[in-house]
Amino acid sequence: METNTPVSAILDEKGHTVHNIRPDATTVDAVKLMNEKKVGCLLVIENGRTVGIFTERDVLVRIVGASRDPATTAVRDVMTSNPIIIRPSVTIEEAMCIVTEKRRRHLPVINEEGELLGLISIGDLTRWIVREQDTYVDHLLDYIHGRYPG
Repeated sequence: METNTPVSAILDEKGHTVHNIRPDATTVDAVKLMNEKKVGCLLVIENGRTVGIFTERDVLVRIVGASRDPATTAVRDVMTSNPIIIRPSVTIEEAMCIVTEKRRRHLPVINEEGELLGLISIGDLTRWIVREQDTYVDHLLDYIHGRYPG
């Protein structure tokens, strides 16, 4: 099973689109955008730089759970600041360790020049690993049943 594959392979497959919002936007606008795009988070971008991430958990804990008004609460006041950012060369196994140990569901991917390349979610990582395991099992079954090309 190939978990030493770089996360850039996931981005090449799923695409590089990342939805974002300004820190001064209201959280109600952020939630509307998340619903429209059917995504679980938005990167918070200011002056071309990633300054935070706004997630479904932020909505639940920092807005609903804190009884804040989403129409008047700015994203900057409830976002997760300084998200964990990874390079495209980080392996899928390393990324899975990060999301597990740091309890993060989304990892922005940025190259050495600071350019945003995409966003990897725990779902993306899980799908990749499951697909690799399925392929591995299929090859083992083919081998056991004498159907392995050799």
